[in-house]
Amino acid sequence: MKVLTLTLATLIALIQYPLWLGKGSWLRVWEVDQQIRAQRETNRQLQARNNALEAEVRDLKVGLEAVEERARSEFGMIRQDEIFYQVLDVAPPARVPGPARP
Repeated sequence: MKVLTLTLATLIALIQYPLWLGKGSWLRVWEVDQQIRAQRETNRQLQARNNALEAEVRDLKVGLEAVEERARSEFGMIRQDEIFYQVLDVAPPARVPGPARP
């Protein structure tokens, strides 16, 4: 009877092996699920970037305001009778550490 029990327990363990550790195991399913989640997040970010680029292209094709804004910001272009003011952010002078004061 003990041999039969041991044989059946061994067969059950052998049947369970592919479920837990084989090619299509639960562990592999969990890993693939994690990869799918990461890829979906990447796809979502890329889709948002594509939508922003598509809107920018559409704006550049249709409206002149975007072209004018680009010319001003990237190339520093101004109109004929326009006064240009440039505001610079001046960083405070760096402090040189001196002797410690009592």
